[in-house]
Amino acid sequence: MKILIVEDEQGLRENMLTYLSEDNNICESCADLATAITKLAGYQYDFVLLDIGLPDGEGFEILHYLKKEMRNEAVIIISARNSLDDRIKGLNIGADDYLVKPFHLAELKARIVAVFRRKAANSNNNLVFNEIVINLIGRTVFINDVEILLTRKEYDMLLYFIANKGKVIAKTALAEHLWGDEMDMHDNFDFIYSHIKNLRKKILDVTTNDYLKSVYGIGYKFTDK
Repeated sequence: MKILIVEDEQGLRENMLTYLSEDNNICESCADLATAITKLAGYQYDFVLLDIGLPDGEGFEILHYLKKEMRNEAVIIISARNSLDDRIKGLNIGADDYLVKPFHLAELKARIVAVFRRKAANSNNNLVFNEIVINLIGRTVFINDVEILLTRKEYDMLLYFIANKGKVIAKTALAEHLWGDEMDMHDNFDFIYSHIKNLRKKILDVTTNDYLKSVYGIGYKFTDK
């Protein structure tokens, strides 16, 4: 999963970043409202871990932003505030859970897993685009009822493309979504080209629809038009 941690307390932010990254999650973090909105405007995430007491505003504004943009990120509020009013407000705006500080990181992880399972169950476990069916729980992909075997990166890439179907995705945005901070280790985008080529071939092996389009000088678009 790709997780955005919005927390101004540096020690807690770094601890969450380290702990959650151990499960092969791609974790990013920021310490204020403005940076969080900028990141959300540029990238899709699976989870947002949100402190509501930020130095430049209320974290509730992020919930309003996600609702306005009709985004699907799951949100767990992590806050020192333990009032019933704040809990109700956060949940009514769109948060999936509310965790009061201090908390054990193991409990946070359990809450993330529980929210993920609940949202996946509510979506019938399947993401469908034309003849492509992705089972979000089993992480399987079927095209025309034929299962195609994808690597983890290829699967994450396909999921990201379908979530952003019809939009032009810059190579930098795709690289950051899939590799996070590790993308700085690469001098060029050869690693992106390789994964795109492999994913496209596997799709075309079982369908005549060529959904992956190159947009010269920018990146890629996943579309049936």
